[in-house]
Amino acid sequence: MNDDELLLNYSLLIDLQWFADDDEDAPGKTEEPTEHKLQRLREEGQVVKSQELIGALGLFLPALLLLFLAPSMLRTCEEMVLFFFSRAAEMDPTKDTIVAVVFLRYFVRLIWPILVVALFSAVFSNVVQIGFLFTTKTITPNFSRVLPRFGQYFRRIFSVDGLYNFFKSIIKMAIIGVVAFILIYSEKDKLLNLQKMTLMNSFPIVASIAIKMLLIAALLLLILSIPDYMFQRWRFRERNKMTRQEIKEEMKMYEADPQIQGRIRSRFRDLLRQNIAAVVPKADVVITNPTHLAVAVQYEPGVMIGPTVTAIGADEMAARIREIAQENNVPLVENKPFAWILYRETKVGDVIPEKYYDVLGVIFRQIWSLNEEKRRRLSA
Repeated sequence: MNDDELLLNYSLLIDLQWFADDDEDAPGKTEEPTEHKLQRLREEGQVVKSQELIGALGLFLPALLLLFLAPSMLRTCEEMVLFFFSRAAEMDPTKDTIVAVVFLRYFVRLIWPILVVALFSAVFSNVVQIGFLFTTKTITPNFSRVLPRFGQYFRRIFSVDGLYNFFKSIIKMAIIGVVAFILIYSEKDKLLNLQKMTLMNSFPIVASIAIKMLLIAALLLLILSIPDYMFQRWRFRERNKMTRQEIKEEMKMYEADPQIQGRIRSRFRDLLRQNIAAVVPKADVVITNPTHLAVAVQYEPGVMIGPTVTAIGADEMAARIREIAQENNVPLVENKPFAWILYRETKVGDVIPEKYYDVLGVIFRQIWSLNEEKRRRLSA
């Protein structure tokens, strides 16, 4: 077997998945991600987030705190140095536990404000971007990612994300370099005179330049995080776009079976019919369209606040309401505009708005006149 055959056989043993491309930007994914997919991604810990905002805020707030606490921290350091140097000949670090205890106390005094602010900035910068979210899926081990996928290295380097991160890193280095150069150049006279000063006099000068550098660089990086967040938001939606087939499958997944929906609608109509059979006979009037709509209105002084809609329906349901009303001698009044108004603006159990009382009064007077006419006929 020659070398070419050996190479061919060896290549067949290599998992071709190592060289497979990610399907994030695969052709055919042209549809925006649905709310269901975005919610599923959020539950998995995949959210829009700018690491630049987290880093910039985590640098800016501790640096701002250092600006105000620097004098007290310097005094604490002086106190610690004097304490240990004054007792250097009296204490044995290998035997006296007081050395470790005192050191820890000074260390905690110096470091706890910075730690608290750094923790707050990390939590705050995450909450601002993604809200309150706790999930363990992002830290769950995924051993399928252990295998190297050599075919993707160069593709990722020259991808949109790779080129963006490359130029973003250059911009960040340029910001830090320019800020450092401007501050150091502006303070060059003071820095050249440091050789003539004592340590305690030169330390505040160097510290002030350093803290200014931190604050200005952090502020500029914080501004840079705004377009970075917009870019991450755009890339997140681009990476999670869906094909039309995926949207159809998701709709089938979240929507009930048509047969089940038909049964639910049928059961709901049965319940409405049962309720209509109970309330329509008690109505004072049924206002009709006359064929497409029917609204039953009832008013019991002392029990109801005002005239109340007790049943409402369209088409088939309206026909059923009219039928029950005729069987129980409930007056049917045709008023197309008012029937449409009640159908659109009210629901079962709603009191009719006062602005329609004039129209309702005309209808009730019409009913009373009809009832009075019936009484006269019966008496005659």
